[in-house]
Amino acid sequence: MLKIIDNEFIWNKLKIKGDCSVFPEDVIRTVRGIIKQIANKGDAAVRDYMVMFDKVDYDMSFKVTSEEIEEGHNAVAPEIRAALKAAIENIRAFHMNQKEEGWYMTTSNNSVLGNIITPMDRVAVYVPGGTAAYPSSVIMNVVPAQIAGVKDIVIFTPPNRNGTINKYVAAAAYELGIDQVYRIGGAQAVAAAALGTETINRVDKIVGPGNIYVAAAKKEVYGIVDIDMIAGPSEILVIADDTARPDYIAADLMSQAEHDELAKCILVTDSRPLAEQVLAEIEKRLDNMSRKEIIKASLCSTSSVFIVKDMNEAAEIANYVAPEHLEIMVKQPSVLLQTIKNAGAIFVGNYSTEPIGDYIAGPNHVLPTNGTARFSSPLTVKDFKKTSSYICYSKEDFNKYAPEAIIIAKAEGLTAHAGALEVRLKND
Repeated sequence: MLKIIDNEFIWNKLKIKGDCSVFPEDVIRTVRGIIKQIANKGDAAVRDYMVMFDKVDYDMSFKVTSEEIEEGHNAVAPEIRAALKAAIENIRAFHMNQKEEGWYMTTSNNSVLGNIITPMDRVAVYVPGGTAAYPSSVIMNVVPAQIAGVKDIVIFTPPNRNGTINKYVAAAAYELGIDQVYRIGGAQAVAAAALGTETINRVDKIVGPGNIYVAAAKKEVYGIVDIDMIAGPSEILVIADDTARPDYIAADLMSQAEHDELAKCILVTDSRPLAEQVLAEIEKRLDNMSRKEIIKASLCSTSSVFIVKDMNEAAEIANYVAPEHLEIMVKQPSVLLQTIKNAGAIFVGNYSTEPIGDYIAGPNHVLPTNGTARFSSPLTVKDFKKTSSYICYSKEDFNKYAPEAIIIAKAEGLTAHAGALEVRLKND
């Protein structure tokens, strides 16, 4: 189970992080082959991969009809539909605060300078399929795009063997008013979205989580389109002192461990008795978990408990790991918070459990993983907008500053740049 590591170990040399940006060569080869085929053959290649990987009828339409989406929505229990509506409301209310407008400034000589902010035209949201359903991924990716003003939002999701999409994904799409849904998954979905085919229009950006092939494909097409991030396995780091409840900590660690055998679940505490109580709670709860084998694999291979001498060292570990999710369960959280610099999302207090953030609190659950919280942020409305600089220079400012610009241009050896400035000064 979880390994307890005392502070005399050199924790910063332990392999508590991976690198999701480096993919196995066979994965890269496969993904590049898929992208090449779709670039050359378009719809025919997409269809071949649907039959090969998803085992669906060759003649089945890529696009899910509005009737199918509504049928999936109607097949979901009323209480689940109500929960999805509540989540959408909370997530929309939070993200509305991220709206930003363009701005301008006027110089003393009446030049106008500023930024024009416009939404992207078309965005693809990838929603995983397989054994689990992720309507929350639909909501978290679609809502900020809608608030940004993206007019064309399309969902790609793997179909079931009978060709239908997951009913919970359909329900979330219906509640959000999304009627463009494609029953395409894997690297072929990413390639089709990025390159376009005869029947699928290319997008400006691809967001949403997926398996290793989806992540590798997103990395390959970056530059042709924008992407949100290269997401690795889920992570949680809990900082706790002896005032924390071990049953809450155990439950939260297990909630992340059930995502993936490679999920990283870390407890950092200055209390060995608490650490031992947490381990006992995990043992007690494990047999009742539906995904207990995955939880056990995660906790045994990629997870740890660190015993530290004080909260300063706990913060140091947290900032080094830069976790996707950071939970703080200590007597004086406000003091500790001042020392935290690197985390995707921070959950403070007994009732701020990570799953409340996953589903309904409001902040986005698309978060940086694998230490990338050192330099990146959660998905926001801003991620679906782009900025253009605006320059309307007055004659007075031009005459004032063009000579300096000419000096710089000539220093760089760019005489044509200097000439574009000089011709205007001479003409004046």
